[in-house]
Amino acid sequence: QVQLMESGGGLVQPGGSLKLSCAASRSISSVTPMAWYRQAPGKERELVARITDGGRIDYAEFVKGRFTISRDNAKNTMYLQMNSLIPEDTAVYYCNMKYVLWGQGTQVTVSS
Repeated sequence: QVQLMESGGGLVQPGGSLKLSCAASRSISSVTPMAWYRQAPGKERELVARITDGGRIDYAEFVKGRFTISRDNAKNTMYLQMNSLIPEDTAVYYCNMKYVLWGQGTQVTVSS
């Protein structure tokens, strides 16, 4: 089974930036769908951004213009560039591949 591992989370001030990474333990197809989700305490997990098998990129309304999803197939890695962070972005961010495979998550905390 392919393993996914998120990294790059941490504590950042409002207005700051973070770049999350999701590394796969072995090669992935360029058409493998991948996505970022997040889950705040006591809340349901929600989609943040995704890349479909057809290469289409979709963003949740609450991150449009602030976050950018990308992938580097040569490095078996997906990224989420997060800019203009606000406290409401505080959550555990999860990598998802092929709809059913999840990473362990990385904590993002936006606070002064």
